[in-house]
Amino acid sequence: MSAQRRKPRRRHPSRRLGRTLLITGCVLTAVAGGTAWYAYLDLAGSIGSSKALEGAEKSRFGDTNILLMGLDSRRDQNGEKLPQEVLDKLHAGSSDIGGYNANTLILLHVPGDGGRATAFSIPRDDFVAIRGHGKDKIKKAYGLAKAAREDALAAQGVKDRRELEREGREAGRKAQLETVRDFLGVPIDHFAELNLAGFYHLADALDGVPVCLNKAVKDRYSGADFPAGRQTLDGQQSLAFVRQRHGLDGGDLDRTKRQQAFLAGATQKLNSVGTFTDPTKLIKLIDSAKKDVVTDAGWDLLSFVKQAKNLSGGKTRFMTLPIERFGRNHGEDINVVDDMKIKRLIAEQIGRMASAGPSTPPASGEAHSAAPPSSPSPSASPKSAADGGGIPCVD
Repeated sequence: MSAQRRKPRRRHPSRRLGRTLLITGCVLTAVAGGTAWYAYLDLAGSIGSSKALEGAEKSRFGDTNILLMGLDSRRDQNGEKLPQEVLDKLHAGSSDIGGYNANTLILLHVPGDGGRATAFSIPRDDFVAIRGHGKDKIKKAYGLAKAAREDALAAQGVKDRRELEREGREAGRKAQLETVRDFLGVPIDHFAELNLAGFYHLADALDGVPVCLNKAVKDRYSGADFPAGRQTLDGQQSLAFVRQRHGLDGGDLDRTKRQQAFLAGATQKLNSVGTFTDPTKLIKLIDSAKKDVVTDAGWDLLSFVKQAKNLSGGKTRFMTLPIERFGRNHGEDINVVDDMKIKRLIAEQIGRMASAGPSTPPASGEAHSAAPPSSPSPSASPKSAADGGGIPCVD
């Protein structure tokens, strides 16, 4: 007697749909997670890495101090000229002009207790002690050390251009970090360096950065030509925005505020468009970083990416360090500063007294003072006339 064939059971449509959604969700989660992990490994293995902070003192209490250094160089990480089409977009002249000055110096302090982060902008013309070079503009520490190291290697018979560039830049980074550390009196735990094209590529990777202007501006030197109010700038416009100083009442000090506003807009955009949770956008951002960014070798970038998501929620305050007056040194304009006042200010704002290695070395050089600038205050900028919608409005 043959066994009766069983009829197949019909599955309820809602169960099939639920199972399909569950499987799809698991696959998407795995793909997204795998993509993010691959992206991180790709970044960690490809981004420029430096040993300039090896052996340096670290912050205590779980705090983290990160120095952001923006070079005015028109060359890539190997010292090669940028492509002409890139230079045309940058509106910054040829690769033969612009040296290795650190025109942007911002110390980002991230408290270990999860409190509000603070970004201290250091005006590039602050007249400070530079080890082995007396006193000069703080921005010059990088280029002076780079040139000295390359000259020393060339005297020893080194002719390989890439080796000279690599070793020179390492010396420049170390000197710039030492100079800022001596000036501010706090440790530096990590740093990120980017060249002039970095602003362009970052804005491009974010599909534009929101900024706000109190009034319309037009400057033929930087290429800045913007109306008043809130607007989103593409890569070329962003570079013009952060470079403009002509036509601004505060000159370089107003340009410092532009840099702060750009970073505030970029961090808001990072959070608002879901860059950290969108694998495609994250990879685009990482590809940008590989072109222009160098960081210290000991930095756990995966942890910082997670931390950066919290920093991008409007929790970072921006401050510009004060100057006492304008002056002249060997025919150049400088900012005369009070070193001890700066150290006290930083310690008060951070909330904990911190030391940073040896004291500032004695330095030579005289600064001839001129009339003091208008209101060089470390506090946040006054309330703007324009409405930036959460973005600081600047002149």
